[in-house]
Amino acid sequence: MKMTRRDFLNVSTAAAVVCAATLLPVEKAAAAQQTLAAQNLLEQAYLYAFPLVIMDATRTASTNTRTATSNKAPINQFIHAEKLADATTRVVVTPNVDTIYTQAFLDVGAEPMIYGVPQTDRFFNIQVLDAWTNTAAVLETPGLYAITRADWQGELPEGVQRIDVPTTMVWTIARIVLSGQEELPNVRAIQDKMQLMPLSAYQAGGWTAPAGSYDPANDFVPVKHVLAMDAKEFFDTANQLMETNPPAAADAPVLRELAALHVGPGEKFDDKALGLFSGLRWKLMLLQLKKKLQSESECYTRQMGQWIYFGDPIGNFGTAYTYRTMVALRGLGANTTDVAIYPKTDVDSTGTVLTGKKTYTLHIEADPPTLEKGFWSVTAYGENDFLIENPIDRYCVNDRSGLHRNPDGSIDITLSKEAPADTTNWLPVGEGDFHLFLRIYKPDAAALTDWQPPVVRTN
Repeated sequence: MKMTRRDFLNVSTAAAVVCAATLLPVEKAAAAQQTLAAQNLLEQAYLYAFPLVIMDATRTASTNTRTATSNKAPINQFIHAEKLADATTRVVVTPNVDTIYTQAFLDVGAEPMIYGVPQTDRFFNIQVLDAWTNTAAVLETPGLYAITRADWQGELPEGVQRIDVPTTMVWTIARIVLSGQEELPNVRAIQDKMQLMPLSAYQAGGWTAPAGSYDPANDFVPVKHVLAMDAKEFFDTANQLMETNPPAAADAPVLRELAALHVGPGEKFDDKALGLFSGLRWKLMLLQLKKKLQSESECYTRQMGQWIYFGDPIGNFGTAYTYRTMVALRGLGANTTDVAIYPKTDVDSTGTVLTGKKTYTLHIEADPPTLEKGFWSVTAYGENDFLIENPIDRYCVNDRSGLHRNPDGSIDITLSKEAPADTTNWLPVGEGDFHLFLRIYKPDAAALTDWQPPVVRTN
């Protein structure tokens, strides 16, 4: 949220009033201590509730349509992506160009949803997330699954496996790997075999998906929408969502503290509890949030040579609330590390920032170790975190790219703006600074400890 000069002056004025010179030293100290405690509790409440609110905003925007399309679908219906991301893609930052997505937002409050997973010849899994952005399950084995709220009581048909989720709101993300655009018909055939319907419809023998609804007010970018909320709108939304998406049992201690702000299921938030100048305090907190998230989440980073990635408990956060919010802001729907890791580098082997003004060699001594049906790729992104436009529409290299290998089996990738004579092992970059993501799906964790990560050297 951008702070105007007027806002800044108001915050300064507020601070001066709160710390008025008429107070005695002891009273000043007590007032400052109270203000700090209130600010800390406000931040704690925001960090705790943010993933739930952003998940709901994403659901609202993604289901805001009358019929299913390639980027939206009504609740309990598939959103089948029809192409890989390219340089024109601006929906999400650092888009993946290895997999086609099929998503669905589910409401399992009334009854379970039956999800049919077809047999495939490639990496294909379905991540099932609860409303708090935790991974409840990963479906890989072909078959029928009942995605069910954990407290649902009822009988399932024979052969249907129950998948318990602790919340009413569920987000499923299916990832299907492909080698390039020419493989899209094969991926489409897999999507056509996927099934999704309510349990009652499955038992009745069929289902015609009902029409959804469209509201222009819900055509928003979820993260911008949430960050623009004032305190009352944010916590009113969070409290309401907690009614049907209950906090985990492990959250009881933090909820006891947040009760002082009337934050929690069944609570009625009153922004007067924030005290004098609550609106300005809220704006100031949001301005400082990014730095706080970055500093407190550093303990979860893992080093891999010159690469860095976020490690456990990503995707299944437990009580790591700050980390959970940081990931929700930067990459909602992150996988657990047993499914994928995403090491990143923006420097060469000497620690110098990568730039399109130079030419580099990315040396891969040995392929990243993966389990069965696992794969890897290296993707280049510009300073804006989007794919880099280039004359051959190539945005990544991977284990399906048909790369030339050296006699010892290693691979050398040229990173440059201008094309080399042989473009087989060329990953184009733009004129400005850029960074790389090494995606490793189904990593072999035991083998990774002895594996030598790729090195970026300046030519």
